[in-house]
Amino acid sequence: MNTEKQPLWTPNFILISAINFQIVLIFYLLIIVIVSYSTEKLGASTAQAGLVSGIFIVGILIGRLIVSRLLKKLGRKTTLLIGLTGFLLSSGLYFLNVDVVFLSLVRFTHGFMLGIAATVLGTIIAQIIPLTRRGEGIGYYSMSATLGTAIGPFLAIWLMEHIQYQSIFMISSAITFCCLITTFVLKIPELPTQNSDAQAHKETPKNSWISEFIEKSALPISLVMLLVAICYSSVLSFINFYAKEINLLPAASFFFLTFAVAILLSRPFTGPLMDRKGENIVILPAFIFMTLALYLLSQAHSSFMLLLSAFFMGLGFGNIQSICQTIALKNVPLERMGLATSTFFIFLEAGLGFGPFFLGKSLDYISYSQLYGYSAVAIVFCIVVYFILHGYQSMFGKLQH
Repeated sequence: MNTEKQPLWTPNFILISAINFQIVLIFYLLIIVIVSYSTEKLGASTAQAGLVSGIFIVGILIGRLIVSRLLKKLGRKTTLLIGLTGFLLSSGLYFLNVDVVFLSLVRFTHGFMLGIAATVLGTIIAQIIPLTRRGEGIGYYSMSATLGTAIGPFLAIWLMEHIQYQSIFMISSAITFCCLITTFVLKIPELPTQNSDAQAHKETPKNSWISEFIEKSALPISLVMLLVAICYSSVLSFINFYAKEINLLPAASFFFLTFAVAILLSRPFTGPLMDRKGENIVILPAFIFMTLALYLLSQAHSSFMLLLSAFFMGLGFGNIQSICQTIALKNVPLERMGLATSTFFIFLEAGLGFGPFFLGKSLDYISYSQLYGYSAVAIVFCIVVYFILHGYQSMFGKLQH
């Protein structure tokens, strides 16, 4: 059998990627919208609004931690339906204009359900991608999430300028409903069960309780992703404030669209190249592009520099995320794919969710420009960490071959 000829763009692959894009888009759209909504409509302070926005991440992390147990008991399709149904129901709770405490509970529940649904989607996609096209396939799949992170903030800013908050919540609920309906037509293959019982007997006495929640083999690359995500969170959270400070706000509204264009242009090349030549040859240039993007951002004094930084950020962070996700799932047995996916995204989302809090504290002492300059230096440190934790092993493996 010639596995090279196995198709990648199957109906399942396209539908799962579309669902993932939409739920990630909602995630980032509401992160932007909720801060303004909390302060304008509920009278929240800036600190309270930040908490309301950030508690969504806590919900996601807890959802990802418990999802492996749900998968074992209920199976993937049922768990996915539960996650998306809960995601839809909690979307409807935004229409209840109560108070900050209630909104925080809604945000936590919404995040919890997203954590469940997104992890199941990642688990399914890892199984249906042909093994010889895993880098390419996960690259395209993760592009659906990365585009969501880019288009979500852009759409949030545009919608807030043109329609009311209630209408935005209605659009969010409608998109979620479409995701739920699409799930019913997915054909999810069963996991192989022949060796699962034997495997469970082998693992249960030897592994610690933490192995029920974390995939150990995915930890090194997930730690790299955590550090990179913290650096990227400085862009996600503060780009608008920085652009206002340097009088480039009109250009900043196109920052994430330019970021998305770079991902779309690069992804057809980076995934197949990784499958043929290994991850190091792709991730090192991506790190360099991200370092350059942050440096350009720190020195930006024109719209061209700002958008060039956005383009390089797409070539950098957009590819680092998909490469690291591929590495996290490499050599993981199908039974633990859900755990490996969950582990990777716990670290990624912890960086994106909690990074702004710690970086925001540093802004009491440094400027936005300095923050981006220091973040560029931090990416150079991430390169070193990557090669210590994973890169040298990959290189050594190639040399052995």
